[in-house]
Amino acid sequence: MKYFPSPLLRLALLLLATPVASSLRADDAPAATTETPAQRDTRLAWWREARFGLFIHWGVYSVPAGEWNGKPVWGGGEWIMNCGQIPVADYQKLPAQFDPEKFNADDWVKAARDAGMKYIVITAKHHDGFAMFKSAASSFNIVDATPFHRDPLAELATACRKYGLKLGFYYSQAQDWNHPGGSAIPVNSRKTEHWDPAQDGSMDDYLATVAVPQVREILSNYGEFPAVLWWDTPKDMTPERAAKLYEVVKQLRPNIIMNNRLGGNYPGDSETPEQTIPATGFPGRDWETCMTMNDTWGYKRDDNHWKSTETLIHNLVDIASKGGNYLLNVGPTSEGLIPEPSLERLQAIGAWMRVNHAAIYDTTASPFKKLPWGRCTKRVAGNKTTLYLHVFTWPADGRLLVPGLHNAVKSARLLADDTKLAFTPVPDGVLITVPATAPDPISSTIVLKIQGLPEVTSIPILPESDGTVRLTARDADLHGALNYESGGGKDNIGFWTNPSDTASWNFRLTQAGKFTVLADLATQGSGQFDLLVNGQTLHGTAPNTGEYTRFQTIPLTGTLTFPATGDYTLTVRPVATDWQPLNLRSLRLMPAGN
Repeated sequence: MKYFPSPLLRLALLLLATPVASSLRADDAPAATTETPAQRDTRLAWWREARFGLFIHWGVYSVPAGEWNGKPVWGGGEWIMNCGQIPVADYQKLPAQFDPEKFNADDWVKAARDAGMKYIVITAKHHDGFAMFKSAASSFNIVDATPFHRDPLAELATACRKYGLKLGFYYSQAQDWNHPGGSAIPVNSRKTEHWDPAQDGSMDDYLATVAVPQVREILSNYGEFPAVLWWDTPKDMTPERAAKLYEVVKQLRPNIIMNNRLGGNYPGDSETPEQTIPATGFPGRDWETCMTMNDTWGYKRDDNHWKSTETLIHNLVDIASKGGNYLLNVGPTSEGLIPEPSLERLQAIGAWMRVNHAAIYDTTASPFKKLPWGRCTKRVAGNKTTLYLHVFTWPADGRLLVPGLHNAVKSARLLADDTKLAFTPVPDGVLITVPATAPDPISSTIVLKIQGLPEVTSIPILPESDGTVRLTARDADLHGALNYESGGGKDNIGFWTNPSDTASWNFRLTQAGKFTVLADLATQGSGQFDLLVNGQTLHGTAPNTGEYTRFQTIPLTGTLTFPATGDYTLTVRPVATDWQPLNLRSLRLMPAGN
């Protein structure tokens, strides 16, 4: 995986890693598939039903654990060789210290199963070129080069069969920093991709002697697995190079699921947003957000910046509500242990999933564009639809409005204990009467059965009881390359690198008058922006908060005047001159004097 905190560099690499079908040119497009839509649906059925999987980044980089020669190295634990520019000869001494005798495949798979996960994807080979399996193509592997002398992929395959999970393999096909000819992405302002002459060579030779044979091995040696093949960072992968790997996969595993990072204009089966949740998902495409629990993929001993259980559960719900899968990462230690903070969070997610799993598995995207109190997933059966209302913010007055819903409601109940709930059609949707206390402090689920396919009219964001209008990142309409980011201290609009990108909100005022505005944002610069609404403009300057996760609430100078109640649209537009990216968490329009 990639680990780059600079938003400009992250965006460039994300674009590099995620080619889409629309980018194909006639002269280099892959051969047309003979697969029908029905066949594709059948092949992807288990993956779409699963919704939740475990990513495991484990390799010899867990030995230095983010430090080299007693000093911390910037970047992700798995990127230490590149970020630290460690010579090949020095890095190749690490396997002698890699003896994960505490590794227990049963424990890992059971932890994933108990968390409610349905599949696992593990790094068979990351960018450092170290294979976590027995390989005849290179002795730089865990069986031949370490005192461990065992194949963890084989043991995980056995455990996955035992516990009923699917197993997939991540394979870095292009970047390989230990085999001559492997590609590398320069970091730390380095001009050349290689930092050691031992890395130089022919990429075509590397593909022929290492990558292609190893892909054959991981596709051939583990029974029915892998069910997923997860490529990464297709640097220098021309259509001709990608075709060599693609043909091996189609020959050996025609029904496997592949992501979109092979390169060479092969679109793959799924989009792969990394560390972000797209504002609207990917309509018409399958997709999967991969995300860390802290800030790094591979184990790094000084990274204790853990996301809360609440954030992780909200992420899972948010992703499912947009029709995506959540691939949540752990980075085991060199001893073979998943860090305790990761296990604690998996256990907590599992406790929530045991009650709410029906609202996640085999569901499809929400029919609602925005919901002020949470998210929605759905399941359609014939002419009946079940809506699962995931309530993050439980209404204190016991009244939950399902905005814009026009269907006849058949029943409403709490998923946690089957308590029946009263409901009433109202002009703005359906009003459900709920208990005073939420069944779950993080996310409570209401099961709403309706007649027919959902008929929904989008309604604006409504004001709170004191008249304040809260415009959050989750509820924004994003225009351009902006993304909604969550976790790791973030819950914001990010990737704001292009000043032509804008964010907007539709909201309703139930009282006229003057309003002051507060902006909650974080930045490492001092970009300026305008708020435009009802023919008025407020100007703001972002303070340098030092980090993109250190948010500060600032008042904007001036007020907005609304002479009448009604519906309005507010747009945030960067000032292009000297624009500096920022992360925007929310805006608050407050009646003057509140």
